[in-house]
Amino acid sequence: MKKPLFAKTFPLLAVTALGLTGCEPLTPEAPLPVGAQAQPQESLNGLSFNGLSFNGLSFNGLSFNGLSFNGLSSTAFTTWFQSNPALADMAMRYVVRCAVPEGQTRTFTSPSTSAQYTWEGGLGLAPGWAAGNAATLAEQQIVSACLAAHGNRLGESLHISVLGRDAAGDVIPYTAEEIITYSRKESCFFGNLFSGEEGLYVAAERAPLGPQESTSRACAGLLDNGTETDVPCAPMVHVGDCTSHCTLDEGGLFFASCTAGGVTYLPITTRLSPADVNQCGDGVCQATESCGTSHRYDSCALDCGPCP
Repeated sequence: MKKPLFAKTFPLLAVTALGLTGCEPLTPEAPLPVGAQAQPQESLNGLSFNGLSFNGLSFNGLSFNGLSFNGLSSTAFTTWFQSNPALADMAMRYVVRCAVPEGQTRTFTSPSTSAQYTWEGGLGLAPGWAAGNAATLAEQQIVSACLAAHGNRLGESLHISVLGRDAAGDVIPYTAEEIITYSRKESCFFGNLFSGEEGLYVAAERAPLGPQESTSRACAGLLDNGTETDVPCAPMVHVGDCTSHCTLDEGGLFFASCTAGGVTYLPITTRLSPADVNQCGDGVCQATESCGTSHRYDSCALDCGPCP
């Protein structure tokens, strides 16, 4: 018989402004039992592999508000979950993927529909929390950074390389092939969503995109004019360049720490495959491109034709 998702606590979502408070345990659970079904997007998209992970947390999901682990009863979680099952399912998919190790699951069965939701672990960035202990400050920070890194402006799913250290200080595993394949440096993410007094930040590790380039992960980097003022990225705040706020790890592949507002955070560093950067002129009108008269991503006559 499966245990409930969190024996002592459940997230409470009040859809207004993102804020995670408290840090109650994520009670451990056995591996996925034979016959149990993972949620469709998990099975279609696959789990994290080494540092690779599918992003796809849409920004209405990242802006889901009031996710808190503060000793609330399972009844409170049930009320929250049933108020918007699709949004809650997506949010929990990424919380568990970030915090819980691969091979473990967390489950929830809706008392009103008997539908069972199973969320699979992946990156295991919060080992203590996943083992049933209260989340440490480092675990709060790294899970927050991981959720931000998985945000996608269009809610699309594509592979990203997730680099950094977990809350215990261990390097997130990666391979040489991963670094070669995901050669496009992207961003650094840091902050603390568990604290109502702190924010969530993103900075670019690379030069801005060229005028012909675009990506569904626009909030994870800068557009060609160096800003993101025309893209809704809340609750993330752009703070410019990673090197202005962060210190590289001794290996040089990712950032070891980042600072904002006088607070130092444990960050996540991301990389993309060049194939996932859309190019105006490749013959395909991407969701990130617009009709027009030029060869810019926002006026791409080559791919999307002239505007009516």
